[in-house]
Amino acid sequence: MSKFIALLKGINVGGHKKVAMANLRQLMTKEGFQNVQTYIQSGNIIFDSLHNADVISNKIQKLIHSHFKFEVLVIVKTPQEILDIFEACPFSVEKKEKSYFIMFNSLPNSELVEEVSKISYEHEEFVIKNKCLYFYNNAGYGQAKFNWTAFERKLKVTGTARNYNTMVQLIALTTSDKNDG
Repeated sequence: MSKFIALLKGINVGGHKKVAMANLRQLMTKEGFQNVQTYIQSGNIIFDSLHNADVISNKIQKLIHSHFKFEVLVIVKTPQEILDIFEACPFSVEKKEKSYFIMFNSLPNSELVEEVSKISYEHEEFVIKNKCLYFYNNAGYGQAKFNWTAFERKLKVTGTARNYNTMVQLIALTTSDKNDG
């Protein structure tokens, strides 16, 4: 068995796509996933599985759809992939601590990345590396002119964002025996 992290997009945000983490842990355990734990309500699931990331992603999407009656993007990474994404952040330590890591479901076309990389907003920075867009705004994500939905359309990918603190916790949780219950 290998350890994985599933990142769910857009659940429990603004009262939409509500998913109780306790219910999700139970469903996944019944579905055969092992050592299932969650971190905060925004859809971060740590578990063990014999399957590969694509099979797991499809299985979790179908499970959520059949039980909660809505579709949700599920991106599955290994702890090493999360660590690699975190360590590849191109920003200084000070900026990294205020950054967002937007992980894609697929690798965007390099021509589209080149085109999108020309976009610029005052006081905001972003860098696209492999399957992640690193975003920094000194005023915070909520004050940004940057709009991930527009970038998804331009890059022809979908993704889900996690902030620095969540990334740190996911790394810590996958290298220890901590559990949120």
